[in-house]
Amino acid sequence: MIDTLDRKILSHLLANSDLTSAELGEAVGLSPSAAHRRVGSLKERGYIAGFRAVLSKAARGNPSVVLVNVTLRDQREETMAAFEREIGDVPEIRDCFLMSGEADYMLHVEVRRDDTFERIHRETLARLPGVTRLASHFVIREVFRRP
Repeated sequence: MIDTLDRKILSHLLANSDLTSAELGEAVGLSPSAAHRRVGSLKERGYIAGFRAVLSKAARGNPSVVLVNVTLRDQREETMAAFEREIGDVPEIRDCFLMSGEADYMLHVEVRRDDTFERIHRETLARLPGVTRLASHFVIREVFRRP
């Protein structure tokens, strides 16, 4: 279980994971060493999975974003496992979600300026194991994104 102080720490780290232990401690009313211990405990208990840099769209080459619904021929364990094994090796795919509803998966695909979605669709997505249908939705503008 996490307490109110842990929730405050997580909230501050979610907003800015670059905080030093001193800055975090000051924000939540702890000494730097106590804040550091609490963060370590949150990591050990699995509440913090890691820290990473969030690159700006410009740093990633200003890619276009396409959300792709994927329908497989069936939902047998082998079919889904084969698809999931190969999808992880596609660098243009930032996220992959197993879905309920009409589509089996939703992919978040980023298309660099020096590439085309047509190529990714034809040479990669359509050739993945078990794929019978792809429905693509081009993102016009990102309104907001929560960390």
